[in-house]
Amino acid sequence: MFPAGRESSEGDPVRPAVSGFLAVDSGGSGLRVAVGAFDGAPPAEGQAGHPVRTGERGIDPAHLLELVLPLARALAADAGVDTITTAVIGAAGFATLGEALRAELPDALAEALGVPTVGLAADAVTAYIGALGPRPGAVLAAGTGLIAIGTDLTGWRRADGWGHLLGDCGGGAWIGRAGLEAALRAYDGRAGGSASLLERARERYGPPPELPGLIYPRPDRAAVLASFAPEVAACAPHDPVSTGILRTAARHMAESVTAVCPTSGEPEVACTGGLLKLGGPLLSFLQEELARQLPHARPTAAQGDPLHGCARLASALSAGDSVWPEDPRLLCVTGARKRVT
Repeated sequence: MFPAGRESSEGDPVRPAVSGFLAVDSGGSGLRVAVGAFDGAPPAEGQAGHPVRTGERGIDPAHLLELVLPLARALAADAGVDTITTAVIGAAGFATLGEALRAELPDALAEALGVPTVGLAADAVTAYIGALGPRPGAVLAAGTGLIAIGTDLTGWRRADGWGHLLGDCGGGAWIGRAGLEAALRAYDGRAGGSASLLERARERYGPPPELPGLIYPRPDRAAVLASFAPEVAACAPHDPVSTGILRTAARHMAESVTAVCPTSGEPEVACTGGLLKLGGPLLSFLQEELARQLPHARPTAAQGDPLHGCARLASALSAGDSVWPEDPRLLCVTGARKRVT
């Protein structure tokens, strides 16, 4: 991939070639990329601020590569990595929209970067690995969307993650959409409206009648809806409608975690994702709901985020000591398939 290990023009030896990993966390609001060596040094990180496209074939492998490859090459140079031997891509929607990624990405990464080992995973799986590592339990991944995943280390269970039109209940897009609905109820004069949210919607989007035209045609509609979630959190301390939205979101979150958590032993439960940055009432409501619905589980702080999970999985695959169960829709590992000539 990157030449190393040769003599310089003056005859002085250069450093030995350094191998490393590529980690990609692709979500509803954009993607983050990390490249690092397998020596424990902090990886170099970068990001692209818009999401990978989806279409009739699901997540678009070509567009993902278009976003990732320039970052990967630049970050490899920053991290001093000459050869990427393992790549792990955690992608939102992989379970239901990952067919094209599974079919095309291993060969594409082998051709572009010379990567022999590729792990493809749902972002919930990489969130789990980053948060809990090789321990049984359940993890809530709450960002633009929402999914819960649990394992006893023999198989995976998932709940929700059905996208902002069919599910992701309690996620950022769900909270933002509920907040905008309450704003429009106030605009119409219907029950359940919030004058506070209406004011904030006007400030952000302009006249309320223009909202459908601003949101419905957008390919990043989920991210646009999620961008209103902080406004709901900001109104919650003085607005009962906003408070009710956050309380309902917390109940939905806990229901998803309960559906996937192992029922025996003392499983650990962790929460991760950008939505947790809302803080305040949302987190307190979530703690209450988890304690009520999962009294046998032990809450624990997440060790890391989904990008950390990608890096952790890449290191484990490279060392041959990965303990997480493979699943065709949630976690698959492959070497590059040879082309028939």
